[in-house]
Amino acid sequence: MASEHKHPNYMAIFWYLAILTVVEIAVIYLPLGKFTIGVLLCALALGKAALVAMYFMHLRFETRTLGMVAITPLLIATLLIFVLLPDGFAVAKRTV
Repeated sequence: MASEHKHPNYMAIFWYLAILTVVEIAVIYLPLGKFTIGVLLCALALGKAALVAMYFMHLRFETRTLGMVAITPLLIATLLIFVLLPDGFAVAKRTV
C-alpha cells in the first residue's frame, strides 16, 4: 500500500507547463539554425513530459522501480528513432 503524501499544487504545475509552452513558441521565432531549434524544442518537450509524468501520473511519489518501468518505453523509442534516422536521410537524398 502506498504511503500518504502531500498533494502537489496542481495550479503551479499548470503555470509551469503554460510558461514552457510560451517558451516553446518563442524558440520557434529565434534566429537559430534548424538543428539548434529542434534540440531546444525537444528539451522543452521532455521537461514538460517529465512534469506531467511526475505530478499528474504521481510517479514522483512511487518507488524507483515503477519509475524505471515508466522510463523504459522512452529509452526504447529513442533507440528506434536513432536506428531509423539513416533510412530517413537516404530517402531525402534520393528524392531531391
